[in-house]
Amino acid sequence: QVQLVESGGGLVQPGGSLRLSCAASGSIFSINNMSWYRQAPGKGRDWVALITSAGTTNYADSVRGRFTISRDNTKKMVYLQMNSLKPEDTAVYYCFIQYVDSRSRRVSVSDWGQGTQVIVSS
Repeated sequence: QVQLVESGGGLVQPGGSLRLSCAASGSIFSINNMSWYRQAPGKGRDWVALITSAGTTNYADSVRGRFTISRDNTKKMVYLQMNSLKPEDTAVYYCFIQYVDSRSRRVSVSDWGQGTQVIVSS
């Protein structure tokens, strides 16, 4: 069982910045990919960014150049630095990980955490 806890959301004006954090805990031997997704009001959940265990990153076109994903393997955490925020970035942000289970040593994926709300508005 793996738990994800997201934090760092809030209300910010257009053009502002926020840094989201996600802490993973539970039966984790190692973590492969770590990702951020978001779900805007009335819409589906969209992929935002990914970072591999080697540190390779990839971003959705809508956030490339404004958002930066990073990770701390020792702390089992993933971060999302969001700059130049726009009203269309308003959403609940979720992290998601692919990991090796410490008991089975099988590759597994996490359940969704509770998310953290980001509101970009003047």
